[in-house]
Order: sequence, then structure tokens, then C-alpha cells
Amino acid sequence: MYTLSAYRPLLLYLLVSLLPWRTIDAGVLKDLPYPQAVLTAEEVAAQVYFVNHFYAVRNYSIQQEGNIITLVIKRASGESPTTETVERYLNNDYNDGEVKAKDLAIFRSGRLRATAMLVTDYIDDNKTQAYAIWLPALRKVRRFAQPSFDDAWGGTDFTFEDVTLRKPSHETHMLLGQEIFDTCLSIMNIPPDQQNKYMTELPQPSCAARGRTVYKLKSNTRFQNWWYDYRISYIDSKTFGDYRTEIFKDGEKIRVIDRDWGSMDLPDPRALTWRYWYGKNLKTGHETWAIIPTAVNHWNTEINPMLWTENTLQKLDR
Repeated sequence: MYTLSAYRPLLLYLLVSLLPWRTIDAGVLKDLPYPQAVLTAEEVAAQVYFVNHFYAVRNYSIQQEGNIITLVIKRASGESPTTETVERYLNNDYNDGEVKAKDLAIFRSGRLRATAMLVTDYIDDNKTQAYAIWLPALRKVRRFAQPSFDDAWGGTDFTFEDVTLRKPSHETHMLLGQEIFDTCLSIMNIPPDQQNKYMTELPQPSCAARGRTVYKLKSNTRFQNWWYDYRISYIDSKTFGDYRTEIFKDGEKIRVIDRDWGSMDLPDPRALTWRYWYGKNLKTGHETWAIIPTAVNHWNTEINPMLWTENTLQKLDR
């Protein structure tokens, strides 16, 4: 049974922390060419943004296939993990001179079950993103300006800044050279007695990036009194997938995000899929592991554009 009190934390978040934010970015073009020459630090950052927003394809989705669905596992230090399942649909196929992309996320199980969020990103980067959120407890759509950059996306260790809001010009960038990525990516270690029905086939640590040549990119925030000072990212020199990001404040590493990327096998090597994200807050020990099975990945599919409208939100079941 859904009650208003069960959604009070989410409502407080929406009413208090979703504040307007004016961007300063000229934008990364959806048709950004694949580089043919030596890159500057700013050009590397633009290529990473291109990859993370799936501009190499018209649309990209992680949608449920039978019993297979994207799993988000969260665990506070010393506690048992909790899980939610989610579908997400990103559409870059807009040519109206106004909308750049739309992003629809639907939670299918867990505390946020049947909650959905539709994000509209505009070509004009001085225009804030628009958020429409379906709250099943209220059976209503609520509209908000874009959230604060450091708010947690769905209660995870990934901020809205990490997932969608950060743009290349929000930081200054410095290339620290190239090196060989010499480690495997991290995962959450979950004892068998803490695993639920969604955790029957958890992946092993991905070592696919090990041995790859990466750019080491240092990115300092331009904002005053920010939640971090700089990030160091390890970026594939061919695909521009960012395998690892280390985040620092006052000289201390405070958070790590690992991303396991898969190839779409398209002519553009930047056409990548998600396989998993792992994040850890090194100050609190809180962890998040988002697992995206191969079967749920789809791109350049024929999806009715009406999916990315508020009508979809209003049709969601409790």
C-alpha cells in the first residue's frame, strides 16, 4: 500500500532541493566528429560528454526483457543491501531547434516503485532542464526546475551532476598524459545470505579495460565552495569511455565511480553501452552498484516518440 508518508522524503527532496540553475556551457554538438588529431584537454572532455549522452545513436534504452532488468543495489556501511529495479529511455532524435534530448527513468520495484522522471534537455544551454516527476502516492505529475548538482540520483552514490547535469565548461581541464589502465573495475561484494531474488547472477569485476591506453584528465570545478575541488578521470584513448573517476576535496579522495562500458559494434567507436556502474563514498562507506545486463541494452530502435511525454507518466500503475 502506498501512503503519503512513505513518499515524504522524496517530496521534501523535490520541494526543497530542486532549484533552478543557470548553465554556462556552449554545448557539445550531437554530431561532434570523431577526432583525427592530437587532442587538447577540453576536446577530450567534450568527447567524454558525447559518449555519456549516447550522441552516437538516435536513442538508447535499458528496458526490461522478461525477468531481466537493470538492478540498482545500495548499501550503507555495515548494513545489508537494498535493491531497486529501473528502466531508462534516452532519446536524442530531435530536430525542432529547441529540444536536444529527453530522458525517461521508471522505477519498477523498491522504495521508489512506479515513480518516474522525465527530463528535457534544451539546445539553448542557458535554459535549465525541465523535470516532470510522477508520484504514485499522489497520482499526479509534478513539474520542477532542474535539481541541485550534488543531489543524489535516486538515492545512489551518483549525483545528478554525475548522471546528467555536468557539462565540460563547468570545469577547467588539464591532461596529465596517457598511461596503461592496469587494474580491474570495482564491484560490491555481497555475501550469499544478503542476496535477494534479483541477485542470482551478479557479475564479476570487469577487467575488460585492463591493458587499455587511457587519457588521465584532471578537471577542476569552476564553482565556488563546491562539494568537490577536482576529479581525475581515466578515459579510453579510442572510445572515450571513462572507466574510472576519482573525486577529491581538500586534497582527499572522497568518492570513486567505476563504469564498465560495452561496444555497440557500430562504425563509430564512441557508440558504447552500459554494463555496470559502481560508486563508493569513501567518507561514509556507502556504495551503489547499478548492473545493466546485456539483454536490456537497445539502441536505434523504433520507439513511439510519445513515450517521452507526460502521458507516459500518467499511465503508470501503482
